Amino acid sequence: MPSTYLKRFNDNPIIQPQQGHPWESLQTFNPGVILLEDKIHILYRAIGDDGISRLGYASSKGDFSVNERLDYPVYQHPVTSGTFNIYSYLSGGSFGGAEDPRIVRVDNEDVLYLTYTASDAGLRMALTSIKIDDFLKKNWKWANPVFISPPDQIHKNWVIFPEKINGNYAILHSLNPELMISYYESLDVKPGNYLNSYIQSSVISRGSSWDTVIRGAGAPPVKTEKGWLLFYHAMTKHEFGKYKVGAMLLDLEDPSHIICRSTYPVLEPTAVYEENGSKPGIVYLTGAAVRNGILMAYYGASDSYVCVASCRLDDMVDDLLHQETRKYPKQVIPINRHKDIKGRWENVH
Repeated sequence: MPSTYLKRFNDNPIIQPQQGHPWESLQTFNPGVILLEDKIHILYRAIGDDGISRLGYASSKGDFSVNERLDYPVYQHPVTSGTFNIYSYLSGGSFGGAEDPRIVRVDNEDVLYLTYTASDAGLRMALTSIKIDDFLKKNWKWANPVFISPPDQIHKNWVIFPEKINGNYAILHSLNPELMISYYESLDVKPGNYLNSYIQSSVISRGSSWDTVIRGAGAPPVKTEKGWLLFYHAMTKHEFGKYKVGAMLLDLEDPSHIICRSTYPVLEPTAVYEENGSKPGIVYLTGAAVRNGILMAYYGASDSYVCVASCRLDDMVDDLLHQETRKYPKQVIPINRHKDIKGRWENVH
């Protein structure tokens, strides 16, 4: 068995639904996090009385306990269809809105990028951004969101790397049936231009492994000296619907090359709050940060709560490298079908 597991915070869950707030009265889960000014800022998905997914804000300084939590939503995706969306309901229990945020700062830019699943007549990936100064001052001046996946397709779990790769923004948008990354000079996406990707979901098989069905990426990749640490969500065919978390290391210069992949889950649903909620048996890791060498992994539990677990970053990386893992051949995935490796946002009709 692996020597390093993520250790749960003793006072989990750190965020729970608030009955006095109609917008977050039912579910609070799947958080994106960012470390700024020695404070962990948390954007979490919330569902309330009207069944719409919105994003709430909380923060912690010091230990994992939440020191601040706003009583109003800080982001809402416009819902325009007005029709029942079965895909959205199955994707966490809402009828529309902004789901499963991932927030990232690329290099030392003065802006934060937010990717999320936009649930409105389907499940599509959307992108918005906000100036860091506005974010810290709680001036929620988000840029107008744009869809970055095509219409009439289901996509989730796209993450942006926190550093440019060879001078370009990198978006990881598929783990099945191949690891797919697209590179762009700019994230200034014009409406009507999209990134083509595989449509979920498929199987990356390695026999009777715990992760025969891979659902997608978790938090934005974490840079380490030995590779990009990427969490991912997976399950077995025999426990379909029971989400567990694995980890892999990607090559720093060519992250389409998987160095190693965990033999066992680094987190699986066993705690009471992970087995009792809107969807029992789910851990969904969507945020990660590193402070003083400690990896802090934030996740949704049973589609109802926000929780956190931690370990030493070096311990997890060393453990991954020493596990008996399947090695993958180095490969470059030609995502954009353009000769220009810098990529272009494609117009899809």
